[in-house]
Amino acid sequence: MGTALVVIDIQNDYFPGGAYPLWNAEQTLQNVVTAVNRATSAGVPVVLVQHIAAGSAPFFNAGTAGSELHPAVVAAAQGAPVVVKQFADSFHQTGLEEILARHGVTELLVCGMMTQNCVTHTAISRAAEKYRVTVLTDCCTTVDEMIHKIALGALSIRVTLATAADAL
Repeated sequence: MGTALVVIDIQNDYFPGGAYPLWNAEQTLQNVVTAVNRATSAGVPVVLVQHIAAGSAPFFNAGTAGSELHPAVVAAAQGAPVVVKQFADSFHQTGLEEILARHGVTELLVCGMMTQNCVTHTAISRAAEKYRVTVLTDCCTTVDEMIHKIALGALSIRVTLATAADAL
């Protein structure tokens, strides 16, 4: 098929009770789980990305409950590979490219947290230039709605924007 769904940083610290809760996190989680289920049903490989802070940081510290991937995403993506990163770009110093190459991927569906940071840096990474990239707008969020919309607007000149329902 050539398409993969890359799910970035759906981690406990971004939800209520976590170190840095985001705007619209619960609805975004539901949308991501639906997208993962659609991808799995269609035979589209799913790759989960997890950020672990280098050293001590305000959140995503190694070994903390907040750094763990949200259990709903893990359950939906049963057996999906997990790429651990320390930078905003999910390709930088990770095995993401190797996983995508094994699946013959030419198109990326990108979603996750935070829209203006890790989602953007992954979608417009130099390493992503060889793929057709679509950001799933309803499967991303950040600190507030305004920043989310500004980031999507900025991305719109470099990648395709679509809802999960339209892309999967």
